[in-house]
Amino acid sequence: MRVWLDDLRDPYLRHIQDGYGSEGNEVWVFTTAEAIALLESGSVTWISLDNDLGEGEPEGYTVACWIEERAYFGTLDRLEVFAHSDNTVANPKMRAAIKNARRYWAARES
Repeated sequence: MRVWLDDLRDPYLRHIQDGYGSEGNEVWVFTTAEAIALLESGSVTWISLDNDLGEGEPEGYTVACWIEERAYFGTLDRLEVFAHSDNTVANPKMRAAIKNARRYWAARES
């Protein structure tokens, strides 16, 4: 399953697909809780994360850290993870967490 976490950008729209990397076949979720629930199901193979999900809502960075932690402890199978956030502060932090998760998965596979 492919998952798109974003409160505004519709992954089914062509200009979002062209600009942010969706394919239009993602399950569109709006909250970190929805994204984590799907990740916990074990059926997610690809996820792309926005950071800013609305006033008072946990950020996509929370999901990136959740993935990083589960990869470190070996409790989440490898999946493709991306950050499509335009937030210039959060995006590098999200990418660092994703990079760490990939490193942890690679270390377990070797």
